[in-house]
Amino acid sequence: MASDSPSNLFSITAGRSTKLLFLDGEAAGLPEVWRDQFRSLHIEHVSPGLLVNQEICRRSPLGQSAEHAIRRGDPVPAATLVALARRWFMARKPDAGFALTGFPATLLQARILDEWLDARDESLDAVLALTPASARGELADYYRLHGLLVENFDAAPALAHASRP
Repeated sequence: MASDSPSNLFSITAGRSTKLLFLDGEAAGLPEVWRDQFRSLHIEHVSPGLLVNQEICRRSPLGQSAEHAIRRGDPVPAATLVALARRWFMARKPDAGFALTGFPATLLQARILDEWLDARDESLDAVLALTPASARGELADYYRLHGLLVENFDAAPALAHASRP
């Protein structure tokens, strides 16, 4: 699936069961028009930041742990982020699509996500690198090796096209 061609996104955003991973960080980095397209395709957009905020609002033990770290000016512990991502992942319907940003952030987390996907007999449709910087490094290499990395494309027109009947 790896390619430099924007046309490949037409096939990977075909429906509500599409599973996308963005290597470009948190949700704030995605244009609002893309998030609107995800909603129109019924693809849930998820990021560690969104999961942390939800847990803080729920006052859950993981949320309280994350809030304490944030108040101290420390990053939320990686173990907390993995636990929140796992809770979200295992609670979702297996056929439900998603656009995941900001997780995995490390090669270990990528392998953990692969284990979760394998356990549910699921797979990613594509891993998207929207900037040259995100197309470098061990995460990009890992997904490139698996034939999932799509690099350097303009996804907005393709996502708009994919939402048409």
